[in-house]
Amino acid sequence: MEKFKVLIVEDVKLELKGTEEIFRHEIPDAEVIGTAMTENEFWLQINKEVPNLVLLDLGLGGSTTIGVEICRKVRKQYPEVHVLIFTGEILNEKLWVDVLAAGADGIILKTGELLTSVDVRAVMEGKKYVFNQPILEKIVERFRKSVLNEYKRQEAIINYDIDEYDERFLRHLALGYTKEMIARLKGMPLGVKSLEKRQYELINRLFAEDERTGVNATRLVVRALELRILDIDNLEADEI
Repeated sequence: MEKFKVLIVEDVKLELKGTEEIFRHEIPDAEVIGTAMTENEFWLQINKEVPNLVLLDLGLGGSTTIGVEICRKVRKQYPEVHVLIFTGEILNEKLWVDVLAAGADGIILKTGELLTSVDVRAVMEGKKYVFNQPILEKIVERFRKSVLNEYKRQEAIINYDIDEYDERFLRHLALGYTKEMIARLKGMPLGVKSLEKRQYELINRLFAEDERTGVNATRLVVRALELRILDIDNLEADEI
């Protein structure tokens, strides 16, 4: 690989020196042209000499959002520059999502295998979504849970014979709609009386015979959530 220039952004001196050592010993193709411990130092450095890669810590001066803003501005002002996040924010998953949306090429958590020449070279070769093992494990676990939840939802829909209008009815009850409001939804062919009948039928399908007494709309919705007929993370209203 050809030589490339790196600018390191890190606000902890000991970690900064350690990162420089990684580049010096493990990634000889890289030339560290500067380091920055604050946002101001970073912009002074990059305006003086544009690197090929910015290795960016997300937390600077106690803030966890500065790194995201730096990434967003770099992507806008210097679109040819690669940005690889190297962060100790190992629990703040929302921050990972934000910085990827801001244009980061990847995220390396400061745990486990840390930064490797393989990761850096992957970014420099144009690969997107470069992650080290700790973050990959979290992503795979989330993916596994998501797939299983969707499978359980599809299974429940089949087992309880839930059609499109059952799902729409239950979803809008969960959102606080009255039957009158649901009957006015675009493409809803059911009136209030039909919805009342459908609620009764759903109670009979979703509850055992000895559980049906006193079940209201709220309890019906809770049951639909328990059975994963409804996905609590995807409750959106239809057009009126």
